[in-house]
Amino acid sequence: EALDDMLDLVDGVIVHTTNWDRHIEQARPFVEADKAVLIDKPMVGNLRDANQLLDWAGVGKRVTGGSSLRFSAPVADFLASPVEERGDIHTAYAATGVDEFNYGIHAYAIMSGLMGRGILSAQYVGSSGQKNIKLTWQDGKIGLLTIGRNAWLPFRMMVVTGKKSEFIDGSAGESPYRSLLEATLPYMSGQTDEPPLAMEELLEPELAALAARVSWLNHGQEVFLDDLRLDDPGYDGTQFALEYRRARMAGN
Repeated sequence: EALDDMLDLVDGVIVHTTNWDRHIEQARPFVEADKAVLIDKPMVGNLRDANQLLDWAGVGKRVTGGSSLRFSAPVADFLASPVEERGDIHTAYAATGVDEFNYGIHAYAIMSGLMGRGILSAQYVGSSGQKNIKLTWQDGKIGLLTIGRNAWLPFRMMVVTGKKSEFIDGSAGESPYRSLLEATLPYMSGQTDEPPLAMEELLEPELAALAARVSWLNHGQEVFLDDLRLDDPGYDGTQFALEYRRARMAGN
């Protein structure tokens, strides 16, 4: 009811709830009122909610969001260099600490920003203290991720091309939130009707993370994003929010 009271007072909203399982219900009144909505990472934690975002995008609703690392300026700078100089990317590695999804999604996102659209599958390949995930793209590129409970880690990547290997510090320079806002605000404000990324592409980090979860629960089976199932519960946003609240309260 409080959300409905806001409808005539705002042009757009940011849905920033820790429990990602509530993102759709909180976004819904604004989406249905044709307001602009930016949903914080992880945008969703299960396939059913992902399908709702795809449905909204399909009828022209102004919805975007995700990890700020998807629009990392250092990654964009690397991609902007001439291909004949840097070479074609074929493999990259990134690691992220803290947890597997709420923060782990940053690793999937920065890798997606580098490699582009087209994640085919995810596969858990073992634990070295954290979980190690292999992502395969439709064109054969491979991204290797280390995610899961650990200290916070900076957003750094090692990229290998046909000509060289290069270190990219995704944390360098200005705040990644600036890159996110620069990418999304023209769309959110109506300056353009072109979203920063199509919803199918925007959701690939979340869908890849869902596939990785199924993989480690099934002894390292390669899981194709197209094979994700509606009856898989995905990541439990309610449980994470409770854990997050306890951790924050313990620190006070």
